[in-house]
Amino acid sequence: MPHVFACIDGSPSSPAVCDYAAWASHRLSTPLTLLHVLDHQTYPVAGNLTGNIGLGSREALLTELAELDERRNKLALEQGRLMLEAARDRLDTDEIRLRQRHGDLLECVLELEQDIRLLVMGRQGDTSGFQGRDIGSHLESVIRALHRPILVSPVEFSAPRSAMLAYDGSETVRKGVRMMAASPLFRDMPIHLVMVGADTNDAWAQLEAGLNVLHDAGLTAEAVIRPGEVEPTLHAYQQDHGIDLLVMGAYGHSRIRQFLVGSTTTQMLRTATSALLLLR
Repeated sequence: MPHVFACIDGSPSSPAVCDYAAWASHRLSTPLTLLHVLDHQTYPVAGNLTGNIGLGSREALLTELAELDERRNKLALEQGRLMLEAARDRLDTDEIRLRQRHGDLLECVLELEQDIRLLVMGRQGDTSGFQGRDIGSHLESVIRALHRPILVSPVEFSAPRSAMLAYDGSETVRKGVRMMAASPLFRDMPIHLVMVGADTNDAWAQLEAGLNVLHDAGLTAEAVIRPGEVEPTLHAYQQDHGIDLLVMGAYGHSRIRQFLVGSTTTQMLRTATSALLLLR
């Protein structure tokens, strides 16, 4: 059975990542896996250093450096193990699996892709220094490559009670509506479909098609069209209605879903203060 995966490290958002993953695991009735990846760029696997130092009188130094690298890796692995155990202890979930890998986070996540139903990550990792509103490089890479929904966690956990889908009528978002209709994650949760743009008959036809899918599934849903710039308009609507979970498509051709090239989605990732679910 695919699991909800929570990527944890030493960043300030790790506790919230665990809590959002536990919340999703419970709502989806899906097992939870806590994943810690020891970055090989930060803690490289000890290699052959003879080409850098040489032999002869420097052999003792070579040996000592190799031993230091080995101890450093062991300490980092132990730190990661303790982090995973502490995360498990804070959660009240029936089934939790701990996994630790050494390597590149993206490579590890892609290797595990078939086992992932939902991936939960913080906006920034432990190496970012948590400065400003920049997106962590690991998150950006994972969003680009992983064909699974990704829940981006803020620093503080708040159990979602309502959701807003940034709706543009694209195929990815139409699939997203069908996913929301079928997913236990959104059961008993009011859903707002929000389109930013011109108030036209065609726009309302697209919104009503999405509403019909949600209503047929027994969900409470409403739709609106708002003029203005996408990012501030979506945030303003979310704030005005106290919405806890923002849902967006990760890729696409529209101005809501162009991704990571000075795009609105990137700006939404940077400025969102609530959880943000990205659909693929």
